[in-house]
Formats: sequence, structure tokens, C-alpha cells
Amino acid sequence: MERTITRLEPTSPVIPRKKRVAAYARVSSGKDAMIHSLSAQVSHYSDYIQHHPGWAYVGVYADEAITGTKDARDEFQRMLEDCRAGKIDLILTKAISRFARNTVTLLETVRELKLLGVDVYFERENIHSMSGDGELMLTILASFAQEESLSTSENCKWRIRNDFKQGKPCNMRIYGYRQKKGDLIVKPEEAEIVRMIFHDFLGGMGKNLIMKRLRELGAKTLQGADFRETQVYAMLRNEKYAGDLLLQKTFVASHPEKRYKKNNGELPMYLVRDAHEAIIDRETFERVQEELKRRAEEWTPAPKGRDAYPFTGIITCGNCGKHYRRKVVVSPGYAPRVVWICATFNTLGKKACPSKQIPEPILMQTAASVLEIPVFDEQIFSDRVSEIRVPAANRLVFVLKDGREIEREWEDHSRRDSWDEAARQRARENAGRRYAK
Repeated sequence: MERTITRLEPTSPVIPRKKRVAAYARVSSGKDAMIHSLSAQVSHYSDYIQHHPGWAYVGVYADEAITGTKDARDEFQRMLEDCRAGKIDLILTKAISRFARNTVTLLETVRELKLLGVDVYFERENIHSMSGDGELMLTILASFAQEESLSTSENCKWRIRNDFKQGKPCNMRIYGYRQKKGDLIVKPEEAEIVRMIFHDFLGGMGKNLIMKRLRELGAKTLQGADFRETQVYAMLRNEKYAGDLLLQKTFVASHPEKRYKKNNGELPMYLVRDAHEAIIDRETFERVQEELKRRAEEWTPAPKGRDAYPFTGIITCGNCGKHYRRKVVVSPGYAPRVVWICATFNTLGKKACPSKQIPEPILMQTAASVLEIPVFDEQIFSDRVSEIRVPAANRLVFVLKDGREIEREWEDHSRRDSWDEAARQRARENAGRRYAK
């Protein structure tokens, strides 16, 4: 009887791969207590995952002072990207309400992660999203969490609106004041800046010039940023500087997204006269409102379409990346000139962007030369040119829709060219008016 002998090769034991685990934490308020809570959550999850046998620590993703909408959370989005990249097997989170504030967002996210093979464990509810009845339980519990959140929100709205009826403001931050126990207390150094803004405006300065002066003085907003033109305008319109309070100017339009909307009559507003110490006397404030209205009526142009001019949205500044805009320049003694100017230079000045304005006739002549047509044609230009870049002063790069790039240089025209007889006559009339005063 023959024996059969089979050689068995030695095999190495298979070491199971550790499950890659991450955690997600979020708080919905920027208060110190909530930030401490977030810090505690991050510390807890880090220790818990790293000391669990069979788990590999990926990290803790944490969002603070953000609502539970999916698109608004940077860390949440980063976590999803890491899941799509195959870096995570399991996500730990405290509760359904921390992961998402509405049922739709929750289910969309959980289903996507399930397809990626990523499990989500909700500690408070003790649910794994990958379990057999996980989605059903999540749907039910998320609906309850959403309704509870809505109920809490409505209670908060009722309390705030009830305070408004009694003339009590909610928490607010306003330049020139600090809120203390519900009262607005004047901040002296900021109040001087506020008075300067109102004084300069009545003295003839525009919002843009006031903004530039604030930047030159080194004045900063409450957030520590440079002032913008829109902020100067908002300050000139703010009734609080005259000692009044207009309550419920805005309201939360959508609970899940927490989006604020300007109150255009949807809800009542409440005006409280002489609610606190004024920084601007009422007469000055009313004069500023009249001047704002007068300037708006005088300078607001007739509405134009988005593509009112052939170069709109086409010219890009090589210094700051902003688009050029059309501007009519009127100088005493000279004919009005139409130029295209970088939006940053126009708003913030040369220090912010040392670009150079381009006369519109030169733009048209140069474009016609590039397109090899005798005179500028708006339709041909629109059909063939996708962009004009301005890499440096007096240089233009035309990007054609067929992929070609053509560079041109242009020369400044002397202002003497616009000094015609009509301009001379306007100069004489202006001089006559000045000397007659």
C-alpha cells in the first residue's frame, strides 16, 4: 500500500486590520461654556478611541458655534471627504441632534456613509447606522429631535418677541456702545469715531472717503477688521446712535437653517424713544437721514441690465483679481471721460491696489486691433473674447474663445488732447464763478 505524503507550507497568522475610528462633535453656541463643552468632548473621544483595543485613531472633527445644517460645517465636510477617501470605518458622535438638525440631512448623510461602508454610532440613542433596524430607528428619533428643536426655537422666539413688546432689546453688539445688564453704555473712544463719521458726512464727504479715512486712522470694527463702505452706511442709518431702539428689524425665517431675514412688514417692529444715552443729537441724526435721501435721489443711476456694457465682467485686475468697472470721470475744465477701473482701486484706493485705469476708447481701439476689424463691434467682441487680463500697467492680455492669448500694450493720451474750445469755455465759466464769490 503506497503512502501519500503532502508537504504543508508554513503560513503566517493573519493579523486583523484595526478599525479606523473618528469622532464628530459640535456645539451650537459660541459662549465660553459651550466652547469648554466642545473641548471636553474632543478630549473624551481622543482618549476613548486611542485606548480601545482594535481601533486605530483617525481624529476628532469638531465644529463650534455653527448650526446643524450640512453645508455650513467645515469640519463635518472634511470628515465626509475623508470617508469618501476611504480613511474612516466608524464615526462616534454624542447624539442625533449633534450630527444633524433635521431628518432629511441626517438620512442623506447616513445613507451615503452606508454605501461607503462607514458606520455611525450615536451614543445617547445607542444606535449603529449599519444595523438592520438602524435607519428606521434613526428616522423616528430624528423626527422627535427635530420637533424638540423646533419647539425650543419657538419658545425662544416667543420670549424675545415678548421682550420686544416691552421695549427690551436682546443681546446686541454695536460700535460705540457696550451692553451691560440690558442697558447700552457709551464707549467714549468709539463714540468719538461715530461723531467723526456723522460730522464728515454732513461736511460733504461720501461713504467711500469716510471709510478710507477710518482705515488711515487705524480704526477697527468690533471684530478687529477694517471698516467697509457698507458698514459706514449702516452706522449713518442706525437709530441707536440717536438714543432710540427699533426692535425686530430682522427675524429667523427658517428654523433648520437659522437664516435671518430683513423684516419688511412680515412681523411688527417696536420703536423705543430715548431708550439709552445718545451719541448723536437727534437734530444731527435727522439731517444725516435727509442728506442720505438727497444723495440717493441725485446719484442713483437708472437701473441697467447685468451686461449693460461690452466689457462688464470681462476685465480682470492682475494685482488683486477683482473685475474692472465702468466709471465716468468729470474734471473741471475737461470733457467727461469714460474709463474702466479696478473695483478695489475704486473703493479702497491706490494703497490697496496700485492698478491703473484704462480709457474706454483705448479699450475699444485695442480690442478692434486684436480682432482685426476696422472699428469696435460689440457683437463680434462678445462672440470671440472670453476675458481681458491686466497683468501690469499699460498691458492687456486678450483671451479668445478659441484658446489663443494675444498681448497688447497701450500708451497714455495726454490730457491736452481733450483740451478743446468747449473745455476752455467751461474752465473760463468755472473760474468766473469762483472769483465772483
